Amino acid sequence: MPRDNNPATTKITLKERLRALRNLPAFFKLVWQSGPAMMAANIALRFIKAAIPFLLLLVGKLIIDQVVHLNRTHESLAEAHLWKLVGLEFVLAILSDALTRVISLIDSLLGDLFANHTSVRIMEHAAILDLDQFEDAIFYDKLERARQQTIGRTILLSQVMSQVQDFITIGFLAAGLIVFNPWLIVLLVIAILPAFLGESYFNDRSYALTRGQTPQRRELDYLRYIGASDETAKEIKMFNLSGFIIDRFKVLSDKFFVDNKRIAVKRSVWGTGFALLGSLGYYGAYVFIIKRTVDGALTIGELTFLAGSFRQLRALLEGILNRFTSVSQGAIFLSDFFEFFDIQPKIHNNTKPRPFPDVIQQGFTFENVGFRYLHSERWANRNLNFTLHPGEKLALVGENGAGKSTLVKLLARLYDPTEGRILLDGYDLREYDLTEVRKHIGIIFQDFLRYQMTFSQNIAAGNIEEKANQELIKIAAQQSLADQLAQKLPGGYDQMLGKRFADGVELSGGEWQKVAIARAYMRSAQLVILDEPTSALDARAEFQVFERFTELTEGKMAVLISHRFSTVRMADRIIVLDKGEIVEVGSHDDLLLKEGRYAELFQLQAMGYQ
Repeated sequence: MPRDNNPATTKITLKERLRALRNLPAFFKLVWQSGPAMMAANIALRFIKAAIPFLLLLVGKLIIDQVVHLNRTHESLAEAHLWKLVGLEFVLAILSDALTRVISLIDSLLGDLFANHTSVRIMEHAAILDLDQFEDAIFYDKLERARQQTIGRTILLSQVMSQVQDFITIGFLAAGLIVFNPWLIVLLVIAILPAFLGESYFNDRSYALTRGQTPQRRELDYLRYIGASDETAKEIKMFNLSGFIIDRFKVLSDKFFVDNKRIAVKRSVWGTGFALLGSLGYYGAYVFIIKRTVDGALTIGELTFLAGSFRQLRALLEGILNRFTSVSQGAIFLSDFFEFFDIQPKIHNNTKPRPFPDVIQQGFTFENVGFRYLHSERWANRNLNFTLHPGEKLALVGENGAGKSTLVKLLARLYDPTEGRILLDGYDLREYDLTEVRKHIGIIFQDFLRYQMTFSQNIAAGNIEEKANQELIKIAAQQSLADQLAQKLPGGYDQMLGKRFADGVELSGGEWQKVAIARAYMRSAQLVILDEPTSALDARAEFQVFERFTELTEGKMAVLISHRFSTVRMADRIIVLDKGEIVEVGSHDDLLLKEGRYAELFQLQAMGYQ
């Protein structure tokens, strides 16, 4: 159901509200999956609770009539059933209070279970989506709205269940009024209809405003994060950015406040007038019932029963009508949740995948490969034609934005080519099992994650299935030269890294990179890719890392990206990229002799060391 995000133009029609109610069965299915026993108990207890208001009024009527009768006849209290009725009313009152508390408790617990269950569902679905989808702002808006629906959606459950509960209660109470005078029901509906229409209108405006503010609220959350974070503190202080960030935060938050205040004030003013109409309707009916009682058509007990029934019916109908607006609005918000699950990956696994070769024979071949990001007119890579041979060390060189990282992501099938194809041993890479392809490729990116976890877990992230294999983790650390770091840490391999949690230790950029490189050695991959993961290392340390890398990848295919030519020259072959296309291919010495783009970049770097 596509909708305009502009709060000035987004309006929700009654038809859209009714259509949104189709989301409720799927919603209840999710809630049931979250906690079936609690859900069943909730339904049963609410059904019992629904009958209590009618029973209380009925018992109250019998008590009053009994008191009037005893007053007239002067019978002995011992001979009357008055105390039994009072005792019954007391039990019903206690039961009603107990049921309210138990239902509230179950709602709260279901809320926690639902939030946990749907959060897991979102993470599971996000895991199958494509990398380029995460790089799209429209996708992020949908993801953010879906995340918002994991919290507080049990309010919708409570509202819908309360609707059903109130309808049952109304059925009991309305029966008494209809027997007495059906016109009271008509008067009741007329009295509350204006308030319902008013609430419906203002809820529509609130929804339109909230939905239209989604991108700005993401910016607000981002400003709140970078304004007070251990990861941003040094730059914020050094560049004195706090004033700039705070001012921008104030602009956005003040705008949200003004917009929300405008709607809240109007809702309050109009709501007061509508409440007055409802009160006039109620007291009109009350006067009518009193007159009939004075005329002798009703008993005092019937007066209290009918007046109480009318009062409760008015409150229940107002609640149902107003809650309908909230329920339908909540159901529309659920559309945001389910829309996220409608997003499907473009990279699909082959239903009958070809087995991944035990030993790659021919290598990876790019045939006229081109890639363009979602919603972008510019090609990130174009006309890529080359083969990565078994056992070959290939280096990618080019300025920032030349398409080096995109190329290795295509190689690891994090992206699929927009045009052309990539072959593995003569077969399209898409014919192989996606999980197997990635399992046989070890890759560390320049923007690797610094997990706020233990030293051991940070390395095990490279092959999480082996997280308990301490021997393999230590071997990977030795190969990346990170084992010396582990020996210096107070907790060794169990040391918590990062400052987010207690007793955490922060590492330097170079130390983090050695930990990250160890991830690539956690799997016996046939292809290892290092995408500028050593940029924080000094020249000597980087040379040592790549020298070790060359030794450990002997007989394996390897791709490395580095801006340091002292490292690049270790490769068997170098591909030079410019604006996403291959402009030169050859060894270090061959490319220098060509005096082309590579030689130019080499000379520029060499001048920096003179």
